Amino acid sequence: MSIRSGLEASLAGAMRWAIGGSAIGAAGLLIPVLGSGNLTVALLIHLGLLVGFGLVVSCRIFRYVELDWFQGLSQFRSRLSAGVSQVALVTGAVALVTLSSSAALRYEPSLQFLQLLSALDIAWAATATMIGWSWIRGRGAGIAAGLIVGGLCTWSIWRYLNVVGFTATGGWLVDGAALWQYVLPYDMAAAVVAIGSLWAGASRHPTVQRNPQS
Repeated sequence: MSIRSGLEASLAGAMRWAIGGSAIGAAGLLIPVLGSGNLTVALLIHLGLLVGFGLVVSCRIFRYVELDWFQGLSQFRSRLSAGVSQVALVTGAVALVTLSSSAALRYEPSLQFLQLLSALDIAWAATATMIGWSWIRGRGAGIAAGLIVGGLCTWSIWRYLNVVGFTATGGWLVDGAALWQYVLPYDMAAAVVAIGSLWAGASRHPTVQRNPQS
């Protein structure tokens, strides 16, 4: 497989999943408008599905990250750049699905924004962690590490919503103190783990071997 075909395959794979996920997300139009009583549960289930979607896309296109996409760079920089590119593709796919599904579920606009921020934040961190640990310890360890990061970040959002709640119209009730207490410390920890995992994985990964099979 050539470098160009590897890039194209990775991009095409991410786009196929994004389009399919967005189409499925449109089914949210069939769900009645959510009241404040069950909004937290619905929001967390939705976010959990988005996190799972991102990890599935990561796993499906992960094989293409083995290719030496960036010639002219050192082996470490080439692998790291390929990993970052994969993270960007997965995060973009998650963004499209989040936007379409949140609109279909008819969240209040500020809540749609919160869901987008949460999904993107978790998607890049979980994907980077998954790729890094897949390089370090294998695919199983990578999936487990990505699930742990995604689950922890989702749990932090649940804690915030459970304590702060929503506005009278079902929107995002912003509480800076609560964000610093319940969400941001976990986001920063996840970012450190994600960057460290990707960096360590790119450093320890063996010489790139091209796979003729797509």
